[in-house]
Amino acid sequence: MWRRVASLSSSISSSFLAQTASRLNTWESLTTGIAQQAKGVIAPKEKTPFITFVLGGPGSGKGTQCIKIVETFGFAHLSAGDLLRREIASKSADGAMILNTIKEGKIVPSQVTVKLIQKEMELSDNHKFLIDGFPRTEENRVSFERIIGVEPNVVLFFDCPEEEMVKRVLNRNEGRVDDNLETIKKRLTAFQALSLPVINYYSERGKLYTIKAIGTEDEIFEQVRPIFAAFEQTVG
Repeated sequence: MWRRVASLSSSISSSFLAQTASRLNTWESLTTGIAQQAKGVIAPKEKTPFITFVLGGPGSGKGTQCIKIVETFGFAHLSAGDLLRREIASKSADGAMILNTIKEGKIVPSQVTVKLIQKEMELSDNHKFLIDGFPRTEENRVSFERIIGVEPNVVLFFDCPEEEMVKRVLNRNEGRVDDNLETIKKRLTAFQALSLPVINYYSERGKLYTIKAIGTEDEIFEQVRPIFAAFEQTVG
């Protein structure tokens, strides 16, 4: 399903630490200038924000791995899906629109989602952010970088067979409005059509790490751990 992506993804090799340091230095240099010029940028904090995007289809296991990353490396976990569902529960005007959009298996407007993410980032005392399920489209990506004023340091892509993702979603029984067979098929179709350009973009930027999301939680995390371990001493 994702052979094209897998062929583009970064591999963890003996030169990984050197590549990591180079990427971080480049990113810090770039984002310092952007942050000073961009409108709507987050208020400066003591440390430069370290941002990770976590991508994968519904049921790819990215949420579970985010919990393990947070516990191990101290990130603030921002789930785009959870923020949208919370907005729905608030009964706001945006919440009603979000609910109808999700029921139709469509993507929520970028500005709405970025606004929710930005608010959480501004309220957090943390400087390390794990943004789960975003950006799902090129429009999402461009809106985030324009409004927030920075690019991510790392992009994780959890690559999982479609049949496995469907099985996981239908078995998790968490009461989510979008956890039904009809909606998940729409979500998978949208993910494949809209998220592949984002994944390829960050692969070309040298920021993408593809995780084979099959196996136990611990087995999958052993693919994730070295990525953040390499950054840990640098970003704190």
